Amino acid sequence: MTIAAHIKEMTNLIHQAEMINHRPLDSVKLLAVTKQQPIEAILQAFDAGVFDFGENYLQEALLKINTLSQRPIRWHFIGSIQSRKAKAIAQHFSWVHTLSDRKIADSLNKTRSLELPPLNVCIQLNLDDEESKSGIRPEEAAELAAHVLTLPRLTLRGLMVIPKQETDTKKQCESFLRVTHLLNALNKQLNCSMDTLSMGMSNDFNAAIQAGSTLIRIGTAIFGKRP
Repeated sequence: MTIAAHIKEMTNLIHQAEMINHRPLDSVKLLAVTKQQPIEAILQAFDAGVFDFGENYLQEALLKINTLSQRPIRWHFIGSIQSRKAKAIAQHFSWVHTLSDRKIADSLNKTRSLELPPLNVCIQLNLDDEESKSGIRPEEAAELAAHVLTLPRLTLRGLMVIPKQETDTKKQCESFLRVTHLLNALNKQLNCSMDTLSMGMSNDFNAAIQAGSTLIRIGTAIFGKRP
């Protein structure tokens, strides 16, 4: 199957999940994850109607961003953020999904150009305190969210999570529901209006949509295994 065919199939699966879970049509956005994918693959996905692309590695992403600068692509940074790279991320991306540090938030805010709209950010959670994953514990989210809300060059959009690997759909859904409930609680506690739940990948997006995801990050199901 071509990349375009995979995107069509994925879009149909998203619409089915929306319908089954009584979600509005197109309430779930597809983010194509293109780390280690060639420019040609991104162009095929773009021509198939995808405008949101996620990258994990800054130097790789900058090459793609510069090469495709004439196309109206929304670039999302979904990798770990090193402080020395925060400026470049702030300058070249529309979204950051992996904010988990107050100092990084300050740096992104300070270096975001006034000529650009505020940078959309999601706070990354580490639900199960896994050493191999970035993110903060759920109980730390309120403090960081409150700080981000004070930064004028950032717009706090929501929460992002990569839960521990699980094959049981019910258990997958339970993990994602923890994030949905936390977002609702934070909106009430902080009197804010976060609207994004960045959760769900190729192996668990159905459970994520069932739990309320508004954005799923799909790589393998669109492009196949990375080169």
